[in-house]
Amino acid sequence: MPIKNGDKVKVEYIGTLDDGTVFDSSKNHGEPLEVEVGSGKIIPGFENALIGMDKGEEKKIDLNSSETYGEHNPELTKRIPRNQLPKEPKPKAGMVLALTTPDGKKIPARISEVTDNNITIDLNHPLAGKNLHFAIKIVDVVS
Repeated sequence: MPIKNGDKVKVEYIGTLDDGTVFDSSKNHGEPLEVEVGSGKIIPGFENALIGMDKGEEKKIDLNSSETYGEHNPELTKRIPRNQLPKEPKPKAGMVLALTTPDGKKIPARISEVTDNNITIDLNHPLAGKNLHFAIKIVDVVS
């Protein structure tokens, strides 16, 4: 019976970038991804690809950034004076900081540049602006 919105499914997947680099896999988590289709808890293009599939079916999908984490938004890149940050650990490009919003929510911010006086942080999702490719297999369907 084809998968529809509201079905709970278990999915094995491998996600790769255009150059073939694996960025995520259900094997890394030790078990298949379990999700309710239509709940909006996974990226839209991946979720839409599950609709109509059957238990045991395998598929490869190619998603552009509009179907995943969106385009890289330059407005989400901010320059912060270094004196507003703790001295330790010493900031380095590539580090991820946990920033706290006014409502107490933690959000990741990747340091993209460090100068003597400032650091530049990027609040975009690390996969924003990238095409994503998935090999997916439906392991189980619980309607």
